[in-house]
Amino acid sequence: MLVTGGAGFLGRHLCDLIRERDPAALIVPRSADCDLTEQADVRALFAKHRPEVVLHLAAEVGGIGANRENPGRYWYANAMMGLNLLEEARKGEVAKYVQVGTICSYPNLTPVPFREDALWDGYPEVTNAPYGVAKKSLIVGADAYRRQYGLSAISLLPVNLYGPHDNFDLQTSHVIPALIRKMVEAVDRGDDRVTAWGSGRASREFLFVRDAAEGILAATERYDPEPNEGELGGDPVNLGSGREITIRDLATLIAETVGFDGEIVWDDTKPDGQPRRCLDTTRAEQRFGWTANTDFRAGLAETVDWFRGHRSA
Repeated sequence: MLVTGGAGFLGRHLCDLIRERDPAALIVPRSADCDLTEQADVRALFAKHRPEVVLHLAAEVGGIGANRENPGRYWYANAMMGLNLLEEARKGEVAKYVQVGTICSYPNLTPVPFREDALWDGYPEVTNAPYGVAKKSLIVGADAYRRQYGLSAISLLPVNLYGPHDNFDLQTSHVIPALIRKMVEAVDRGDDRVTAWGSGRASREFLFVRDAAEGILAATERYDPEPNEGELGGDPVNLGSGREITIRDLATLIAETVGFDGEIVWDDTKPDGQPRRCLDTTRAEQRFGWTANTDFRAGLAETVDWFRGHRSA
C-alpha cells in the first residue's frame, strides 16, 4: 500500500492505522527521494514497489495567506502530483486508487450544507481557487480513468482537519493551530490581547484528524462505485463532522481551552475567505458506513495538550 504524504499531518495518522493492521504492506515515499511533480520519479517509484493500493494524500497548501502568496505553485504542484500518480496507477494496474481532495474545490457560495452534487455549480473562493481547481480536476480525471481504463479510483473531500501533529507555523497554518499557538504563547507571556485574522463572522466545520484517517481506510476497503453513465464528475464523497461553528465562537472556545482570558482583537483588514463551510456527510455513511465520532471540545483539548508538549520541536 503506497501512501503519498505519509509523513504529513493526516498521513502520519493514517499510516499509524495501517501499521496496526499490516505494517509490511506500507510504502511511504519521502519528498527528498521522490518528487511527485516529476513523472520520471513517479514512474521509478511504481517500478520499484509495484503497489496494489495507492492512497494519495500529498498536497502543497496552507492557510488563506499562504494560498494568496503561492497561487501558481499550489496549482501546478497539486495538479501534477495527481496527474502523474493517476497515470502510473493506470499503467501499473493497481487494484485501488484513493485520492484525497479538498472542500476548497466547492463553489464560493455553495448552499449549506455542501452536497457533493453542488461541486460543479461554480468557481471556488478566489483566495484558494488555484489549489481548489487543481484538486477538482483530479476528481474528473479519476472518473475518466475509471470509465476508460477500469481503474478503481475514488475521490474523498475532507473538511478542515485539526489534531496532534498539525502545522503550527503562523505563516502557513490553518485557523485552529494558528489560534492555539497565539493564545498559548499569550498565556505564557502574560499578554492581555491576541489578534485574530478577519472579522470572525465566517463559519467553518472541523474534523479530527484520526476520524479522517479512519474514514479514508473505510472508503478504501468498502467503497467501489461503478462508472457513471451520465456526465463526467464521478462520485466524490465528503468527509466531515457535520457541525458548523463561526470563527468568532471558535476563538472563544480555544481561549477557554488554553486558559486565555484576555481580549481577542479582530483584524478585519484580512480576508475571511469563503463565508460558510459545512458538509452534508450522508453519502459517506450510505456508501461505506462511516461517521465522525470525536467530540469537538475533547479534540481541541488533545490538540492543545499535544502542542504544549511539543513546542520545543
